[in-house]
Amino acid sequence: MEIINVFGNTYCIDTGMTYIPFYKLNEKEIVLLDSGYGNSEREGINMLIDDNGYRVYGIINSHAHIDHVGNNMFFKEKDKAIIAMTRLEAALCSSEESVKAYFGGHTLKSVRGHFETMISETDILIDSEDELLEMGGVVFKIIPTPGHSPAHISIITPDNVVYVGDTLISYEVMRGAKMPYAFILSVDFLSKKKLSTLNCEHFIVAHKGIYSNIENLVDDNIAFYKHRAQRVYDVINKPMTLEEILRAVICEFDINVKSIHKQRVINRMMCSFVDYLIEIEQLTAEIENGFIKYRQTEKETSV
Repeated sequence: MEIINVFGNTYCIDTGMTYIPFYKLNEKEIVLLDSGYGNSEREGINMLIDDNGYRVYGIINSHAHIDHVGNNMFFKEKDKAIIAMTRLEAALCSSEESVKAYFGGHTLKSVRGHFETMISETDILIDSEDELLEMGGVVFKIIPTPGHSPAHISIITPDNVVYVGDTLISYEVMRGAKMPYAFILSVDFLSKKKLSTLNCEHFIVAHKGIYSNIENLVDDNIAFYKHRAQRVYDVINKPMTLEEILRAVICEFDINVKSIHKQRVINRMMCSFVDYLIEIEQLTAEIENGFIKYRQTEKETSV
């Protein structure tokens, strides 16, 4: 792991898998923008922060996914860090029961096994109308960018550097991603387009890049997700249940599924594409012998 100076007092930690930005309040205190994975990244992140003599004053979370909030409680207990998150995302990771409700299909035992570090206590709740957030005597700008998650936000540091979280993915990730995820694809596309209107010095993408201009990246992200939607559409060559679609998608995308947890993750990703295809009227849902089946609609529409 290493620390990269992005611009001014805005830095990011390169964990190898992700970029975790932070803003230096002074020589000793920093504000993290997300906190990374709890299990696989915690030791390296903490060591890097300690080796540089920093204390985590606070954490502003872009959204409540385990790779973004996994060290919230660790730094809250270690450094008394203040946690800020949107009201809805804070609710989603407030308890085992809320995590189970959000992800669905998981038992409480499964939640404890896979999502324990996601559970977080939030000190500052960010409402949908909030445009500014003061932390440690400096002001961060809040840009609502829902879609990847229900109330995802992008965060602009005092250096006019924006952290876009998971609203965009890098070209490197696009080259390797078989099934990208967005909670609501149509809303996610609008948030991607919103980012291209921002006049910022740099754009930090969690997975994983730093850009001074993102116009092409935004267009290529949307095209990438739409291409994946088209591939999901193409495997539905007859009325199929979600399980049948999942089986066909796993085969078409050559996805290696060897655990129940991995199957649930891939199913959740796939369902967002099915929902999008229904929303744009490329798929139709119908009941057949008590089962929901999905078929291609007869009229021509564009993904």
